Amino acid sequence: MGGRSKETSLIADRLEAVPEELETIPEEYYSSAKKQGTLVELFYDTYESKTYAQKSQMLQKRAIVYLPYGYREDQKYNVFYLMHGGWSNETTTLGTPAEPTSLKHVIDHAIEDGKIDPLIIVCPTYNNTSPEDSGNYTLAFRTLTVNYHNELVNDLIPAVEGTYSTFAESISSEDIKASRDHRGFGGFSMGSVTTWYTFVNCLDQFRYFLPMSGAMDYQGDDVDAAVTASGHSPEDYFIYAITGTNDFEYGNFTNQIEGMLGMDSRNFVEADSETDGNLAFRVKEGYSHNGLAAMEYTYNGLRWFWNSQDEVLVSRNQAEEDDQIVDGRYMEDTKIADVIMDSVFGDYGRLIFPVDEGYYSGETLGDIRLTWYSNIKSEKTVEITNYMKEHAAEGDVIFYDIYTNEEKKADPAKEDTGLFFFKGNPGEKFAVCNAGGGFSYVGAMHDSFPHALELSKKGYNAFALIYRPGAMTACEDLARAISFIHENADQLEVDTDCYSVWGGSAGARMAAYLGTYGPEAFGGDSVAKPGTVVMQYTGHSEYSKADPPTYACVGTRDGIANWQTMQRRLQAMDALGIPTEFHAYEGLGHGFGLGTGTVAEGWINDAVAFWEDQM
Repeated sequence: MGGRSKETSLIADRLEAVPEELETIPEEYYSSAKKQGTLVELFYDTYESKTYAQKSQMLQKRAIVYLPYGYREDQKYNVFYLMHGGWSNETTTLGTPAEPTSLKHVIDHAIEDGKIDPLIIVCPTYNNTSPEDSGNYTLAFRTLTVNYHNELVNDLIPAVEGTYSTFAESISSEDIKASRDHRGFGGFSMGSVTTWYTFVNCLDQFRYFLPMSGAMDYQGDDVDAAVTASGHSPEDYFIYAITGTNDFEYGNFTNQIEGMLGMDSRNFVEADSETDGNLAFRVKEGYSHNGLAAMEYTYNGLRWFWNSQDEVLVSRNQAEEDDQIVDGRYMEDTKIADVIMDSVFGDYGRLIFPVDEGYYSGETLGDIRLTWYSNIKSEKTVEITNYMKEHAAEGDVIFYDIYTNEEKKADPAKEDTGLFFFKGNPGEKFAVCNAGGGFSYVGAMHDSFPHALELSKKGYNAFALIYRPGAMTACEDLARAISFIHENADQLEVDTDCYSVWGGSAGARMAAYLGTYGPEAFGGDSVAKPGTVVMQYTGHSEYSKADPPTYACVGTRDGIANWQTMQRRLQAMDALGIPTEFHAYEGLGHGFGLGTGTVAEGWINDAVAFWEDQM
């Protein structure tokens, strides 16, 4: 294969060269993943591509959009446009919301395993008035793919990036161009032809390209000339081109690539295992022109695009990171990753923030956001993390495993559990605080750590539980935690009499279940039920005549937990002679935590007083 010498500083953002060998898709990736992305239909208006310039016929078209697991509007995503091949349409590659394809499962698994960064994938079609357009080779090759870039830039990109959260600040032409580093285009077979035409016409809008087994220009000179005319330098784009030795397009595809690399111009530089460049050409031995090849090529391409960029930014900003901790203390601009990786915490540092990163956004302590939560205070986040760091550095034990190594080995999910300890006065009573998160993740930084810290300031020994998401597993972990504290009460220096269990949202349901049934019902030891249950913002209605005294509070504008449901539950318990206290805060929404700066501020003092009344 023809090539030229390495050009210095080419593709400066690349951390390492693309591997020589493609990775085979793991067999288990072909079945449904635990954490599944979502497929949605997006309809948009365009003009018939054959006559786009004349705008002679308006069309409504559809694209299938993949949103990654945990997709959030307050987080920005890279977006990749993935075109189908001949005799196909927009549903062929990833399927439909009702019937996803195997490739959709592969993408889910790869994102879950960290091989692909969470991204948005858009599957459009170059077909116009009929699905048969894709099967008409002359029409597709000579007309539809040639003109598709008009629809792509003028209609599809604005429709997608005006609807979903990408790096484009707006759908203006300027902002779409400004966000090109976060946009890619690829396709197999006729979709590869579309990719080449997109490259030739849309370098202003795209940085990454994944052509697979489909050539546009058998000599490569048209592609080269288009780059020169565009005014873009070789550092402005990257092409990952893939085909197979048994593919009927192998000859044409290879000729085009070799022609591009053999040009006298300096627009293309080959990237191999030892050399950075802007064009990586990979050939899979024995692979033909089929669906398996298309899936494996797509999987490998998406594994490379963008994944190394965060590492590069970290490397480039190392000096800035060194300034983010003043006198050993965390600041609002301290990176979350720096806290997690701080050696003072050892392995449990990864549990300080949600294990599932899809449920929080932000890079620093000052801009962290948690799904379903409001009123997050950056100063409290900084206070909590500094409390942990200072006590850990002084040799205090601030984290306890609740399961043995053998139990965690038998059930790896138990690796992500444990108790953070906010120590109060020796011999004082204890509380266990449980964060919410819809039984999908644990929002401890806003919904249990702040409560535990405030309780410790009042002299009480407070624990914040990190549990396995899922209603039953969460209750099992809470039962185990309560049992652990009772068993180790002397070492922990806590009084187990009239202990309390606290929770917000899903955590409140956990507290209520343990109050109603006791730890033993969920696999814990035969220990007493809590002396008090404190609940925030949950619609839980179940109770019994043996329930402990219960304090509850909620906002009247909570769209998740109806305040009247909570009120009716406590009224029914009160009728049974169970001590209760209820507060509904006017105009407050879900997940207000300590409520600092809201009408609920100070509620925790009321809750502590209620608990003390039961002692």
